[in-house]
Amino acid sequence: MYTITTGGSTDSRNRSRSSGSRFSSPSRSRSSSERFSRGQSRGGSRGGFSRGGGRPLNPKRGFKKDYIDEKLFINKEAGVTETDHYKPTHKFTDFGIAEMLSANLTAKGLISPSPIQDQAIPVVLQGGDVIGIASTGTGKTAAFLIPLINKLVANKDHKIMVLTPTRELAQQVEAEFVAFTRGMKLFSVSCVGGAPIMRQIKELELGVHAVIGTPGRVKDLIERGKINMNYFDSIVLDEADRMLDMGFIDDMRSILGAMPKTKQGLFFSATFSPDIKRLCSDFLQNPVTVSVKSRDTAASVMQDVVRVQGDGEKIEALHGILLKPEYGKVLIFREMKRHVDGLAEELNKRGFKALALHGDMHNRERERAVKALETGKVQVVIATDVAARGLDISDISLVINYDIPNNYETYIHRIGRTGRGTKLGHALTFVPKR
Repeated sequence: MYTITTGGSTDSRNRSRSSGSRFSSPSRSRSSSERFSRGQSRGGSRGGFSRGGGRPLNPKRGFKKDYIDEKLFINKEAGVTETDHYKPTHKFTDFGIAEMLSANLTAKGLISPSPIQDQAIPVVLQGGDVIGIASTGTGKTAAFLIPLINKLVANKDHKIMVLTPTRELAQQVEAEFVAFTRGMKLFSVSCVGGAPIMRQIKELELGVHAVIGTPGRVKDLIERGKINMNYFDSIVLDEADRMLDMGFIDDMRSILGAMPKTKQGLFFSATFSPDIKRLCSDFLQNPVTVSVKSRDTAASVMQDVVRVQGDGEKIEALHGILLKPEYGKVLIFREMKRHVDGLAEELNKRGFKALALHGDMHNRERERAVKALETGKVQVVIATDVAARGLDISDISLVINYDIPNNYETYIHRIGRTGRGTKLGHALTFVPKR
């Protein structure tokens, strides 16, 4: 079901900063590939490591594990998603966006918008606030980047901010921004925890049009006087519900509260909790709600359980699954970082190419794991829930819940890493024998 309602509450680019930068604005030349090599796109998370400003987390913080009926892990009749039946009313070329932006979209193969894009982009282009309710993998990033980039093309004095819950998601939003703005002399920086803050400060001093970051690091840079929110007139909260879950509510409110009263706000979330409603009521003006969430789990993911008893039987079952030729890219979720490392080591001993991915790893190690799975250099990445949201690796054939997730919402996001778009995927959850 798709609804839209209104409510009350890597080429070289000559880097000549716009005069309206509000940050210092010398000129320089630098390629987009160099920008990534210097650690700009790095998302931040609170999955057991410090936030943007390097502030320590409470080591005693924990999450209560919900009971999840095993029937929710089973869907043996995967097929075409309901989204496939949606008939878009536009093509991207119908939106009246800048010619170069339209050309960049075409070069990426983007012709017909997804439901969230089809319904949200016209509203954002008209300057309206949007509440986007959509499941993972529905194209939310392009839904907010395309109209906001068009806004920057029309007036480079505009500044936009995108807040994300994790480094990985920030990195992917940054990559999309770079691809969409190729040749347009629009510049961005990822202000995220776990990456060198002085490099981010240098980028800000050079002048940027878009800041993509995690709430903790962005707030830190505001407090250091390196980001002046008075000059930002558009803000996106991407995966707003996840940021709330991770304890970023105070940082989010502080950042939003530092912006001008007249601004454009775009809040995207998979769920619409009371806390999200309050944020919308406090900071959005007559927002249009676009909802394209038709079901909790994608119909494109075939889901089943694997019944095992004990660690020995569990690892042998996993070994057998990974031997199947149809599973060329596999993402395995575990709850604890030390268990992630242990399973990666065990699988490598057994002859599988596997890497770990969790919050205690350095940025370059995490990026290496993502890239290795993306390019097929490894068959398996074992991860904590730091990879459950925002991670977009093409053609993941199988997601395995080696450990049952803490709650059903986490399960939804885990298996959302496969079966993305119009593709089919598989998800298996290991459960105890009865």
